[in-house]
Amino acid sequence: MKLIFEKSVRGRTGVLPGPTDVPTSINIREDRLRERSAEMPELSELDVIRHFTELSRRNFGVDTNFYPLGSCTMKYNPKVNERIAGYPGFAHLHPLLPQLRRGGMLTQGALAILYDMDLLLREITGMAGFTMQPLAGAHGELTGMMIMAAYHRDKGNKKSIVLAPDSAHGTNPASAAIAGYRVVSIPSTECGDMDLDALKRALNDEVAGIMLTCPSTLGLFDPNIKEICDLIHSVDGLAYYDGANLNAIVGKARPGDFGFDIVHLNLHKTFSTPHGGGGPGAGPVGVQEELLPYLPISIVVKRNDGTFALEYDHPKSIGYIAPFYGNFGIVVRAYAYILMLGKEGLRHVAETAVLNANYIRARLRPYYQPAADRVCMHECVFTTTEKMAANGVHALDIAKALIDRGFHPPTVYFPITVKEAIMIEPTETESKETLDAFLDAMIEIAQLAETDPEKLKVAPTKAPVSRPDEVAAAKSLNIACL
Repeated sequence: MKLIFEKSVRGRTGVLPGPTDVPTSINIREDRLRERSAEMPELSELDVIRHFTELSRRNFGVDTNFYPLGSCTMKYNPKVNERIAGYPGFAHLHPLLPQLRRGGMLTQGALAILYDMDLLLREITGMAGFTMQPLAGAHGELTGMMIMAAYHRDKGNKKSIVLAPDSAHGTNPASAAIAGYRVVSIPSTECGDMDLDALKRALNDEVAGIMLTCPSTLGLFDPNIKEICDLIHSVDGLAYYDGANLNAIVGKARPGDFGFDIVHLNLHKTFSTPHGGGGPGAGPVGVQEELLPYLPISIVVKRNDGTFALEYDHPKSIGYIAPFYGNFGIVVRAYAYILMLGKEGLRHVAETAVLNANYIRARLRPYYQPAADRVCMHECVFTTTEKMAANGVHALDIAKALIDRGFHPPTVYFPITVKEAIMIEPTETESKETLDAFLDAMIEIAQLAETDPEKLKVAPTKAPVSRPDEVAAAKSLNIACL
């Protein structure tokens, strides 16, 4: 497909707007102006429409194809959620409108959702209170770490270390470091769980807390999770729950009951707003009772007369994390999703997600090497076999070959503790027929890796863009092509 500049024909135009009756004023120094007009493609309106329509057909989305994308939960977002979030009363609500003064009733619906969402997430997680402000999962992590730091500072604790497993999301150590902590990595055992002996050796009075994902990035539920939290509490530390993988246990188990003190949730993952391409997201943070004073301001409160307002008088608060209501539209979508499913529906989400992942694990086990050969939760992790490695086939080759077969690649090379990692997360929304089509493609690729590996090394061959030299592209970035 030609680039839009390549289609340009000198003198060709689309629809030109008429003269404007709005006065214009340019207050720019003459020496800052261009010497000549910018060169723009010259095309008819029809040429432009066809160009961008053709580009749109090349988009890959969860509405058109299967995303087996572990760690991101790229699951279907019910359209009713989109419709509700698009209601004018939500979408057109300006955050500077008053809460209770003249016109204040316009904001009451939004405040009621934030208040109710807090109550729902408390019940789902076993926490005592939430803030909806954080704009993403990593933003929620940083908020949680700031709350942890404020708690220890208020108690006069001299804490400098945060522990994290070697399989942690990369944002965990980054968030802890930004909050002022030194991160100590705890190794995993051969079966994929945290090494308890190594954890005990790392414990001392300098430990402020631990950051854990449960289930882990290997898709495994650590049977020692309660003991781990108890060990952290024994040195007056706090246990932080990375909620990226809550999809596996939502409605079935609560992080607060395991012993966690701080929780962040990815509403855009567990509660059905996939955020491929970088956004939008929402990462509410919940805490246990003793940490409530440190939550960000403002706090939504319900007054005696039934109205809602934002409260700011919290002297121990870590302050503002995001302006106004955070990514309010994402909260609305998640709110609609939770109410639509109810308690039993959320339990079914976890049960079906785990069932789908284990179906994938069982069918692919003869063809790929499991990272941990045991029952998994919502996602399963594989690595290449010895025969594949001997033939020079890598996880990247498998991912590229899936593109030729109409599937988005799963996550590869994560978690970093698994060599040639291939992480697959089917979510609960995919049918058996879809999973079987994907699995048939994965099995075919595994067989090609042994019989004709060179075919995989040049994939994709059917996509609009063939395989780039990613190393050269990173080292020799040409922004003129962007």
